[in-house]
Amino acid sequence: MANADFDKIGVIGLGIIGKGVAGTLRQKGCDVYVWNRSPKPEPNFLGSPREMAQITKVIQIFVTDGDALISIMNQLKDGLTSDHIVLNHSTVEPRAAVEAFQIADSMGADFLDAPFTGSRDAAANGGLVYYIGGDPAVLEQVRPVLEMSAKEIIYIGKVGDASVIKIATNMISAATVEVLSEAYGLTKSAGLDPKVLQNAIENNACGSVLTSMKMPTIIEGNYEPHFSLKNMFKDSKFALELGKQFGVDMPVLTTTANVMFRTMQKGLSEQDYSVLAANYQTEEDA
Repeated sequence: MANADFDKIGVIGLGIIGKGVAGTLRQKGCDVYVWNRSPKPEPNFLGSPREMAQITKVIQIFVTDGDALISIMNQLKDGLTSDHIVLNHSTVEPRAAVEAFQIADSMGADFLDAPFTGSRDAAANGGLVYYIGGDPAVLEQVRPVLEMSAKEIIYIGKVGDASVIKIATNMISAATVEVLSEAYGLTKSAGLDPKVLQNAIENNACGSVLTSMKMPTIIEGNYEPHFSLKNMFKDSKFALELGKQFGVDMPVLTTTANVMFRTMQKGLSEQDYSVLAANYQTEEDA
């Protein structure tokens, strides 16, 4: 690696993405140490976040929400020094990202707000896109670490700004998949093969990378999680809270969040968020 201080990398949070990133780092020759709230059968699984700070200088955090992030930062706190760089990859409220930065800063450690776009396969194949909020000089220092799991690194601005952008882009993804599901339901109800819709979208300006990823799995009824419904709902709630804060009306996202909530009540929270299309399917469609 470019910096000998970064020969040991810590990964906290072994969900779909954290586990994928840890595996990618190992494949690229890094000495990776991991921790998760519930123990996992992973190499170099440590006993606590504080132990992580004692062993590694770069710590990448992949947790569910702002409360979990602040909890981790408080557990890391006593072990952090000016030699550490903490990278928050969780999608959290901007205020939580700022609070996490303040905890790191109080111990002299550097911190970047670094949420990502990309799902399970991107994490496993080094194809994530990171949005960065924080000191550009810190980004340049830690860039070699990020590049191992990224196809693109986009600098946004100060800590908290990257979280706003990630939340904004997830708004678009959530609403796109909901309206794609509605179009699927309309097409099927009209007696047409949904594959006809798939072909039409592929040759229409409304088509996108997202629709090309989700339409085939919707038709198959395959909702193996790449990004779970519960996490998309969580991020949509963040967006709605920001909308209230800034006085931005969000009727489309409000409707989409309501549909997500009703779908979660059917026990589908852990499925991919494209499971919204299951509202238009029966067992015979699978």
